[in-house]
Amino acid sequence: MQKRTHWLEVIERSWRDRSVLWLSGVRRVGKTTLCRSLDDIEYFDCELPRTRRLMDDPEAFLKSLRGKRIVLDEIHRLRQPSEILKIAADHFPTVRVLATGSSTLAASRKFKDTLTGRKTELWLTPADSRDLAIFGVADLRVRLRQGGLPPFLLAADFPERDFQEWLDSYWAKDIQELFRIERRHSFLRFTELLLASSGGIFEATRFAGPCEVSRTTIASYLSVLEATSLAHVLRPYATSRTAEIVSAPKVYGFDTGFVCHVRGWDTLRTDDLGTLWEHFVLNELHARLQTHRVQYWRDKQGREVDFVLGRRGRPPIAIECKWSADQFEPAALLAFAARYPEATAFVVAHDVERAHRRTIGGVSMEFVGLAGLLSRLEKPRDP
Repeated sequence: MQKRTHWLEVIERSWRDRSVLWLSGVRRVGKTTLCRSLDDIEYFDCELPRTRRLMDDPEAFLKSLRGKRIVLDEIHRLRQPSEILKIAADHFPTVRVLATGSSTLAASRKFKDTLTGRKTELWLTPADSRDLAIFGVADLRVRLRQGGLPPFLLAADFPERDFQEWLDSYWAKDIQELFRIERRHSFLRFTELLLASSGGIFEATRFAGPCEVSRTTIASYLSVLEATSLAHVLRPYATSRTAEIVSAPKVYGFDTGFVCHVRGWDTLRTDDLGTLWEHFVLNELHARLQTHRVQYWRDKQGREVDFVLGRRGRPPIAIECKWSADQFEPAALLAFAARYPEATAFVVAHDVERAHRRTIGGVSMEFVGLAGLLSRLEKPRDP
């Protein structure tokens, strides 16, 4: 079993701040394996009836575990999952709890208390660049084609049948148990269409007809996909209503393998790599920064910057993604810099081995590889 040591270190650091951690992530992303690889841990699988019976009296259960580190896997299977976490945080601080689930804590009707101020939330994303070395994946194209769920990434061939089985399991085990959605065909049809259009501007009316539901229902479906991290909704970064797009979101599928699956890309062409690289960079931002607050920028002339990181009280960071630096066209970043002259501009390309700066149209842009981008974003802020 490969230990994802960087994720284990995040868990250990987080436990020093709060006794209750909530680990979310899509099905088969590796939550259970990660939890079981922790040192000195007691593991409880909440899918098992006998485990759930142990927690009928949460106070007695936690009292028996004073001073221990425990995992409550698939905690949404409990009748009142937030109750045991609240009791642990308030009355048993020496019990270190790591609870797992597929959705955000606030998404499900089962969680009547979101434990604000009582827990730390961690988001286990599909495999990032650090995981590739651990899993022994040397060719990034394999990660882009097969995706970042470990069983799919490590499969000998493109696991086409497994992708469909995963979607069926997602409906049965996540959607049916956590959300009030009745029309299986419409929901899964929307999911596939959304993955097929991943990375584009989202317009609910485009999906309503093919899915045979209303525009309002499509909006609710998107909220469910976002809550379960199957879709990433990027809102526009804007300060001017007259010149910039201010409301239309862009939506990305959660994993490159599923994007390839619904588009029929069992082999990758050169043109496909740019789209998938953009998805991979977004996954890396989510994994390293542990934030959903990545935005994009687009003006009414159609010039678009892939990702923008807004920073309170500080200039934004603009990021353009290119598989090859030779493919970079500066028009969008120049337009963004004209509106936000204090912004930091990055071009992150797969083939940049040594970071360097270029001044184009009077704007300084830094060309970096993915590791270079992340090293700059993860630098501690000045006091």
